[in-house]
Amino acid sequence: MGDDEKVRASLADEDAESQARARALSSPLRMRVLRLCAFEARTNKELAELLGVNPGTMLHHVRTLVQTGYLVAEEPRAGRQGAREVPYRATGLSWRTSIPEGAPVLVETFLQQIEGVAPDELHVSWLGLKLTPEHKAELEDRLGDLLEEFKQRGPDAGGETYSLFTALHPDVNPPSAGA
Repeated sequence: MGDDEKVRASLADEDAESQARARALSSPLRMRVLRLCAFEARTNKELAELLGVNPGTMLHHVRTLVQTGYLVAEEPRAGRQGAREVPYRATGLSWRTSIPEGAPVLVETFLQQIEGVAPDELHVSWLGLKLTPEHKAELEDRLGDLLEEFKQRGPDAGGETYSLFTALHPDVNPPSAGA
């Protein structure tokens, strides 16, 4: 195989891997699995119970996340009745993965995630802005830097778990030009 053929084969493999990873993140359920396994390894059975799905269905989703590198199996352990259980932990790869056209999945994941959260525990902000392209880019960069900073810190020992969702989007119904 010549160098050009090797490069094309490598690019095709990378493209297939990227597509598989994008498909893996196209499910709100799988996104919630990653969230649940971010700080604590959990078994297929635990995940199925927490998310209210059939263990067989959960196994399909867990395998998809393992095959695409988003989850990794830890050492098997003995379950409550001595059965062998495999706990899984999120690898953090999803943080570095672009999800083309993934906003609807993230919004749906967010809505599922906040179902049942007490209103006084849900802190939201909504702000209309009018920005030049330069200031919009600055805002996006600063928000990204802040999120990356907190991600790099790692979990606080003894800390509570939280989820953060932000969205910056064009206003489809902007105020009149004179406002």
